[in-house]
Amino acid sequence: MNETAPDLSVAIIACDAERTITRTLSSVAGVARRVVVVDSGSTDRTVEICREHGAEVIHREWEGYARQKQYALEQCDSEWVLSLDADESLDAEAEEEVSRCVKSNDPAVAAYAVNRRVWFRDRELRFTWQPEWITRVVRRGKGRWEGYEPHPALIVNGEVRRIGGNIRHHAFATISEFVQRQVGHGLVTAESYYKMGRTGSPLKLLVSPPTAILQQLLRKTSWRDGWIGWVAAFGAGIQAAVKHMRLLELSRRST
Repeated sequence: MNETAPDLSVAIIACDAERTITRTLSSVAGVARRVVVVDSGSTDRTVEICREHGAEVIHREWEGYARQKQYALEQCDSEWVLSLDADESLDAEAEEEVSRCVKSNDPAVAAYAVNRRVWFRDRELRFTWQPEWITRVVRRGKGRWEGYEPHPALIVNGEVRRIGGNIRHHAFATISEFVQRQVGHGLVTAESYYKMGRTGSPLKLLVSPPTAILQQLLRKTSWRDGWIGWVAAFGAGIQAAVKHMRLLELSRRST
């Protein structure tokens, strides 16, 4: 616990994150009074690394992103809470901005949104998926994690303002890992959509993947990030294809 830091707690969810968790913890060491890590059963050095950095570790079985993030949020008792995944970290500007906003404690503000950028092999992707504003700094009692898996959102009761800097997202280290994650996320999204009452169709399967690819290449200009931008665009297409294939299967099971 950093007694000299602003009245901010950091809520982190983690599992087998030894590759990235040190970066995450180091980025909040100067701004957080308390760091709470909710671990869902790591078998690597994640828990040990967290404790070495002074974080409190709580074990909780995995029940989905929204419930896990909400549980982590509820364990924090500071006026402000920063929610991060174990593969996310604040850059220097975001660190300064978060500290400034928490210290100012503007009563008109309920939360702050920060842009997130993906990093691949220590290279920042400046165009792919940009901008991606995500609400992560919230006044205690003003926000709740809700929405579909695996991308729930922090729903806020009150005004949300944007701040400078970026959250660095070290989501994958290799293309193989990236493809596996896209497939996994596509399957999880389909299950979540189906529970929400959405259905699949051959038309959606036909249209969605190329639309996802073109959105990244043309609208986001991911090609400007070089070859990895092209890979990322087609990865978005893979996720869309898997999502609609699985959703179509689930829909036809019930007919």
